[in-house]
Amino acid sequence: MAHIRHRKFNTRETYPEQKLDNDLAQAVVARGTTIFLRGQCPQDLDTAKNIESHDPVEQTHKVMQNIRQLIEECGGRIEHVTKLVVYLTDVRHREAVYRTMGDYIRGVNPVCTGLVVVALARPEWLVEIDATAVIPD
Repeated sequence: MAHIRHRKFNTRETYPEQKLDNDLAQAVVARGTTIFLRGQCPQDLDTAKNIESHDPVEQTHKVMQNIRQLIEECGGRIEHVTKLVVYLTDVRHREAVYRTMGDYIRGVNPVCTGLVVVALARPEWLVEIDATAVIPD
């Protein structure tokens, strides 16, 4: 991997009380072409239609699929992700969302910040994730 992932860790050790298994880092040093994505929500990228599900796992799968698709459309790969910011409307969804997100970032070790917010732009959305990726020089 071209980026330097400083102080890698896995949430399995950091949050032993939660059933998480995400590869993250405290910092990422990257050089290259930067891709800034807007917050991705559980909707189709082409039609802007919401998925039908109100399940946080299914919503997170769609969000992460959108992130992967957009990065690839910009010439990158999911392993170029350097930062994720996760917005949740309910802290009780944290484990399910982070477990699902972890399936997409296994071995990537981005930095990640999580926030619980009162609401997102549409009331049926439970999760929104924005991402930054850097395609190495």
